[in-house]
Amino acid sequence: MVLEGSSEALCPPPSLELRPSCNKSPPGSCSTPHDGLFTGDKEPIKYGELMVLGHNGSLANGDKGRRRSRLALYKRPKANGVKPDVIHNVSTPLVSKALSNKSQHSISYTLSRSHSVIVEYTHDSNTDMFQIGRSTENMIDFVVTDTAGSSTSGGGGQGQGAGPGCVARGQGQGAVGEGGGGGGQSVQSTISRYACRIMCERSAPYTARIYAAGFDSSKNIFLGVSHRGDDYSERAAKWRTSDGLMDGLTTNGVLVMHPAGEFVSEPAPGVWREISVCGNVFALRETRSAQQRGTLVENESNTLQDGSLIDLCGATLLWRTPSGLRRTPTLKQLETLRQELNAARPQCPVGFNTLAFPSLARREIVDKKQPWVYVNCGHVHGYHNWGYRKDKGHNVGPGGTAPASTGERECPMCRRVGPYVPLWLGCEGGLYLDAGPPTHAFCPCGHVCSEKTVAGWSQIPLPHGTHAFHAACPFCGTWLTGEHGHIKLIFQGPVD
Repeated sequence: MVLEGSSEALCPPPSLELRPSCNKSPPGSCSTPHDGLFTGDKEPIKYGELMVLGHNGSLANGDKGRRRSRLALYKRPKANGVKPDVIHNVSTPLVSKALSNKSQHSISYTLSRSHSVIVEYTHDSNTDMFQIGRSTENMIDFVVTDTAGSSTSGGGGQGQGAGPGCVARGQGQGAVGEGGGGGGQSVQSTISRYACRIMCERSAPYTARIYAAGFDSSKNIFLGVSHRGDDYSERAAKWRTSDGLMDGLTTNGVLVMHPAGEFVSEPAPGVWREISVCGNVFALRETRSAQQRGTLVENESNTLQDGSLIDLCGATLLWRTPSGLRRTPTLKQLETLRQELNAARPQCPVGFNTLAFPSLARREIVDKKQPWVYVNCGHVHGYHNWGYRKDKGHNVGPGGTAPASTGERECPMCRRVGPYVPLWLGCEGGLYLDAGPPTHAFCPCGHVCSEKTVAGWSQIPLPHGTHAFHAACPFCGTWLTGEHGHIKLIFQGPVD
């Protein structure tokens, strides 16, 4: 069984083709082999995979070309990496002339109206470069837009309550983007058009490193007066280092958190840091776009590990290594787990009707046999439209009914009151920490996965707004609530 968003096969689908082999054609239209694959008998070398949190296996409108919820990075047939080479000190009026060579990668630091520093980059045959951002231009390998996280009106548990990618998280900072907000009002995207770049070493152990900012269509990065309209402003922090080189930060910053231990065996959150344009690690600024940089953290690096999180101020990405992915369930294995759940014939303890998790292909479409759960106690039922607490002030319709998404319910088994939601199986295997049985669910969204997965993600603080952090469901971005952020599911077996 192969479903949309599957990454079971080592070779990616044609829509993942990376340039330059088909940069003159629309994404996905090129019939030539993937730019990161080797022809013949050689297997492609996978550096790792990037997954956008808040999407349960694919984007809402489907994965299309470079705009998708998950992307594998493969070794390219020909290296396209770059490294610093020559530094020029020029007067600002000469900057545009100095950057007119579109075959030369460079970073321009505008220090004042009369002084700029340009760092030219040269080809690096030892690395492959992959660029990430909101722009749909050809030099961007992974197009990422704002993830609309969900919050609950009832608030969250202590230290919880925010999704990883709310479009309003930047609170007016950044550029006007393509995102849309509620109530018919447009919102500003806080993800940079050229957000960051990942450099992967072409030889074992294939180390991947992240750097803030990406090169634009003219192969330039501007830190200072914006030459591109929205990505970098005069406020962007930039400075000369102790060894005479230059470095800087982007306006809204690129944050990275490496796991404190091994992501799979001992999941524990690390400390959020900010990555500079040159890949140095800094403590966080006072607020997301403050002009004053944080303290340099010399004993940490920009090397990505299995489970490293990358926050682009509008979307959060998870990096998984090939070895880490081998310990997570594939879509085929998730389908087997779903069938095993249904084979146990769980029943509603009140209506005694048999419950069944819907097909993975019908994710987010509520089925009449769908199991529902009281998230404060974990008792699993079939859907019923009664049990609302009128004293909570909810609008109850004719016959004592109310919309399924409103109000709190009283569990008929234990009388605990709380949200009552349908259960969904987590379809993105790369977000799992193991391939254990789906026995637990995140609160209050109802996404079901293994105990280790809910326990691990419930303790990870994800950035929100200018300086807040909250735990969230990795499958949908809903802010976690309750004492633990998750609940053990209590199923009733068949009575016959």
